[in-house]
Amino acid sequence: MVEPYLSGVRIDSFLAKQLRNYTTWRLHRMVTAGMATVDDVPASADQRVFRNQRVSLRLIEPPDKLLDPIDLPLTIIYEDPWLIVIDKPAGLVAHPVGDFQDGTLSNALQHYLDQQTAIKGLLRPGVVHRLDRMTSGLIVTAKDHMSHRLLSIDFQQGKLAKSYVALVVGLPDFEQRLIELPIGQRPGGNTVLMSARPDSKNPRSAKTKVTVVERFTTHALVECVLFTGRNHQIRVHLSDLGYPIAGDEYYGPRGTIRKSPRFDGEEPSEARHALHAASLGFFHPILRQWMQFRTNPPLDFWAVAQLSPGAQPVVY
Repeated sequence: MVEPYLSGVRIDSFLAKQLRNYTTWRLHRMVTAGMATVDDVPASADQRVFRNQRVSLRLIEPPDKLLDPIDLPLTIIYEDPWLIVIDKPAGLVAHPVGDFQDGTLSNALQHYLDQQTAIKGLLRPGVVHRLDRMTSGLIVTAKDHMSHRLLSIDFQQGKLAKSYVALVVGLPDFEQRLIELPIGQRPGGNTVLMSARPDSKNPRSAKTKVTVVERFTTHALVECVLFTGRNHQIRVHLSDLGYPIAGDEYYGPRGTIRKSPRFDGEEPSEARHALHAASLGFFHPILRQWMQFRTNPPLDFWAVAQLSPGAQPVVY
């Protein structure tokens, strides 16, 4: 069925939205071969489709941009025909990027989705938002293009509720604080690191509410509620306060940098930092019902600060 926002597009472009593991070129070739119909009438290669028309395609060729499916264990918190909510472990990249082109959450989800369809690659996972590689916790992915589109629009418009828990080094001198410091790229060369310094490049507004949940001897457990979604936002804000996240590879106290990003060929650190996406709420893209999910940090979160199992509080 042609969605209103796609009314008037060429049939191959419409099909590329629905079959995201196929390139437009391959879909165009199948339409040219007479494999497509619109409302049960054979379609031409340059035909445009319009709202509420039914488009069918006989798949006579395999997908040509399939993610490499890899069988990795997944902790699935929720699943329905449109989306999957995952509790991501630390160390897993959300989707192929840079040096991490396989072994990602997207590769694992491709393998998982391939078990649900007769043809491999019929579904392609759509990562709606990201978590840093060494951050664990909740992440939502879409199974179809419309769910992906609507979730992405909602997230861009801030129609979600997201909070994290973190173990910070030191004991905060407050119980709750609202941080409103703009975040931009760290000055001094081409770097992936961010900064709340006044001389940061291309700063954007950033807002985080930090609440102390529990105090230990040398560390504290804090909850961070995000009102904006800047890159490394919680890590930068807590660093600027003087209470960096335990195990953070880069961000030290008061905005200091512990080390520069790794050079090409250098092995990345496998040590996690103590940051966990604990709570995620959003409107279901199709049902338009509010969905709310929570998870507690895993054992390796607490191990960063060498806290014994008995010291671990129940966050929720």
